[in-house]
Amino acid sequence: MQYRSDKYGNHLSALGFGCMRFPMKLGHIDIEETEREIMAAIEGGVNYFDTAYIYGGSEAALGEILERNGARDRVYIATKLPHYLIKSREGLEKLFSEELRRLRTDHVDYYLMHMLTDTDTWARLCALGIEEWLAEKQSSGAIRQVGFSYHGNSDMFCRLLDAYDWDFCQIQYNYMDEHSQAGRRGLHYAAEKGIPVVIMEPLRGGKLVKRLPEEARRIFAEYKTQYTPAQWAFRWLWNQPEVTVVLSGMNSMEMVRENMATACDAQVGALGAEEEEMLRRVVRAINARMKVGCTGCGYCMPCPKNVDIPGTFAAYNRRYQEGKFWGLVDYAMCTMLRKNSTAASNCVGCGKCEQHCPQGIPIREKLREAQGELEGPVYKTARKIAGKIVKF
Repeated sequence: MQYRSDKYGNHLSALGFGCMRFPMKLGHIDIEETEREIMAAIEGGVNYFDTAYIYGGSEAALGEILERNGARDRVYIATKLPHYLIKSREGLEKLFSEELRRLRTDHVDYYLMHMLTDTDTWARLCALGIEEWLAEKQSSGAIRQVGFSYHGNSDMFCRLLDAYDWDFCQIQYNYMDEHSQAGRRGLHYAAEKGIPVVIMEPLRGGKLVKRLPEEARRIFAEYKTQYTPAQWAFRWLWNQPEVTVVLSGMNSMEMVRENMATACDAQVGALGAEEEEMLRRVVRAINARMKVGCTGCGYCMPCPKNVDIPGTFAAYNRRYQEGKFWGLVDYAMCTMLRKNSTAASNCVGCGKCEQHCPQGIPIREKLREAQGELEGPVYKTARKIAGKIVKF
């Protein structure tokens, strides 16, 4: 197993175990199979385990397995604060205490603000006293390091990085999201600030394995070096020194073994120009179904009406590349649970964005198209609920 260092010199396994998708049996976590996989990962050198309060049963399962095997001191636990459920300092304390009970531990090694959306949300938490609360927990050792997980554009991500003295962060990043979400720009900005980056969705929820178009599969199959699509995706990430840990939501022993084998020999700089070009061909094959030729460069931002233009187009494209559901999921994450909506429907057609777009995209026209397909009845209902949560 390879290891990469965090901000304080701790050696973290390059492969992290994402605990959101444990094996299920009859509608519940299959604790025996989960235990087999977790312990195999630990024996193979994996020492970073990522869970969250809202991952149904995950914290409790992880805590039970680590306690039963005497393995708590062999791993680092990362879990998350669902800040959108918090309205008081007392609420913070109650929820965190519950997480410790579930995890059967007296401390969390890496504690994240779950899906931190923007600086306004962070300001709301600061008004509740979260900075003082975190300082107290770090002083007592109950929380070792503080970070946040993020879905959204690179501009806001960089602003959030500047808003607090973070110990680490977590972003969605893969060869398809190189210039969307926080993207390579966000990854490098974090590295410049000395902030380790944990990667989630390296396979886009399995879509870079299970739902590749035939042309992309052909490119992989005909390349002189043979790896599985998953191995190529992981190697692309581990090729970059700015990446600290790559999470994988492993839920089979086969996945555990394959990913650990890849993590043992995928080195920084191992991919050369030929491999990089081959992966760009795969990206082009996947993007053949794109509706908007947006590269996510962000030159169109900021929008005077707060529209997340790159995020909207990324979701619109995903809707045609991977299906309606995933497009809506991406769009919801980019536009909801914010004090100020970033939806395409905010657009007033001023055209400022089009003056700066290097691709010459008719942004206003494409935003109207995206709005029509992404802001249907399901989205509108969910947005009302999200608005109530934010207000609450």
